[in-house]
Amino acid sequence: MQIPSIQPVADAALAATLAAAIDSKTKPPGSLGMLESLALQCGLVQRAVHPVLRDPAIVVFAGDHGVTEENISPYPQSVTWQMVENFLAGGAAINVFARQNECALHVVDAGVNHDFGARPGLIDRKQGHGTRNFARAPAMDADTCARAMEEGAALVASFSGNVIGFGEMGIGNTTSAAALMHKLTGLPLADCVGAGAGMAPEGVAHKQQVIAQAVRRHAQAVTPLEVLATFGGFEIAMMAGAMLGAARARKLVLVDGFIVTSALLVAARLQPAVLDYCVFSHCSDERGHRRMLEHLGARPLLQLGLRLGEGSGCALALPLLRAATGFLSDMATFASAQVSGRG
Repeated sequence: MQIPSIQPVADAALAATLAAAIDSKTKPPGSLGMLESLALQCGLVQRAVHPVLRDPAIVVFAGDHGVTEENISPYPQSVTWQMVENFLAGGAAINVFARQNECALHVVDAGVNHDFGARPGLIDRKQGHGTRNFARAPAMDADTCARAMEEGAALVASFSGNVIGFGEMGIGNTTSAAALMHKLTGLPLADCVGAGAGMAPEGVAHKQQVIAQAVRRHAQAVTPLEVLATFGGFEIAMMAGAMLGAARARKLVLVDGFIVTSALLVAARLQPAVLDYCVFSHCSDERGHRRMLEHLGARPLLQLGLRLGEGSGCALALPLLRAATGFLSDMATFASAQVSGRG
């Protein structure tokens, strides 16, 4: 994949104008907390004093992982395709939250080990019937990884909106994400491996051992793209490319939990400026997510004990994005309301 060039959002003059507009509102300076920094970020991304959210969408990328052969999940691999069916039927948490928050939802088959056929509401970008078992061989070859990234970037470019939330579904993908985290951050593996979909402590220890052995087996994987191809999933590769594509188009990137953030680790190593476009919806309860966020210098909007995935955190954070752009556009100023400012 030809890595797109991402422009940093830094603009001193616009930042000063936005800061003055925020401080002119009828409130003590800084009293809206993170909403103020969020409003500033939205304005810089959109190059606008009055940023607006247009046609927000959440994209759920689904893919299967060959490493499930190593018994690293309490759920069978078939749950991936069954949950895709649940998304299509409108019955999952992300369906409920997206409807509540008037957000479009797109479901992508990035590489599920199941043949859905042509289905209304399902975007077919299948790269294969699941990745290889990275405990024994690289999860995918370099060309397949690059193609997945390219198709992810092209997909988000086709959406009309300027806010894209990222979600995922794939049994075994916390194992893949933990391996990516360990390799890309250098943090101890024990800090990266968690319970995923609900593994017991002995299961977590087994998962850590599987990853440790795989890391030794694939010690030659060093660059971000090599690491992604070796340990990643089709859905993770697609998300990494899609994040780069969204930032290139100056769209806000709304980041969900542990697996989505692992895709961002790859994207940020390739183009650090992608982080300027990212809004971190929440801090997951999955072990390692907080350390991931700290590594990226990120401040999550919410901490609700979530560990579901699906983009659920993105949907729940969307009202905060609306609040940030809303107060900047619609809130009265001291002058317009004839309210006395600070002495």
